[in-house]
Amino acid sequence: MTAVTDLGERSESMRGGDPDGSAGGAGGKAPRGVDGKVCVVTGALGLIGSALARALARAGGRVVITDLDHGACVDRAHALGDALGHGADITRQDSLASLLAAVLDRFGRIDVLVNSAAIDDKFGASAARDSQFEHYALDRWQRMLEANVTGTFLTCQVLGAAMLRGEPRDRSIINIASTYGIVAPDQALYRRPDGSQPFYKSPAYPTAKAAVLGFTRYLAAYWGAAGIRVNALSPGGVENGQPDHFIASYAARTPLGRMARPDDYAGATVFLASAASAYMTGANLVVDGGFTAW
Repeated sequence: MTAVTDLGERSESMRGGDPDGSAGGAGGKAPRGVDGKVCVVTGALGLIGSALARALARAGGRVVITDLDHGACVDRAHALGDALGHGADITRQDSLASLLAAVLDRFGRIDVLVNSAAIDDKFGASAARDSQFEHYALDRWQRMLEANVTGTFLTCQVLGAAMLRGEPRDRSIINIASTYGIVAPDQALYRRPDGSQPFYKSPAYPTAKAAVLGFTRYLAAYWGAAGIRVNALSPGGVENGQPDHFIASYAARTPLGRMARPDDYAGATVFLASAASAYMTGANLVVDGGFTAW
């Protein structure tokens, strides 16, 4: 499953940074706050997931790259160094069990789990009609919820439960949500300059991401006593070849005046994965350029 995915202040536990300055955020450096931690990233071949995996590796983590394409995961892990690549389907318990076995065989434990795997709608020539709520197909709705909600649930159930094992240590689960889990889509963003509407943001994606936020709070309360922190990261829209009119409209609606770059979420992810956020659980860290501020 692929995803549709620098802190200015640093605590003493977030030592140093990326020596070549190539990772993450406005400052261009990723704080080293996850030294030696085993970090599993689902959807790690996707736009955001791949950036998060790189950030965790550069911050000292031993990263597990997982997505649907096993061979591509292996290749990506090889490029990162002390990393493991293993393909998995997050909607299948047996596939996740195989992933868990591979991780434990290689590293012996899991310290950080980043649930970045997700899908979004893809429409063809009939998008103007098919994306409307009145015509939105039930199978699309079910497929989105299965991947984005049930997949997150199963990954936490299989891999997250394994984090309960072993000696007490800082452990963190980060569920990638969305600004559309907080606010409704502004359908006007998808409108062409001539006023035509070629596409509507469908109901399934916002519903699924809102469910991820609710699940995050549930799991934070459930596993709090066990010392596992569970937080969400809600990113804003990432520029990725969208039509010029959409990019311009999105930027105009965002106080910082632009869409995100994938590395804009690197620092926030390292922060949530590290002991710098040791007293933080059940929270939703919104990194959206101010999109939800007005």
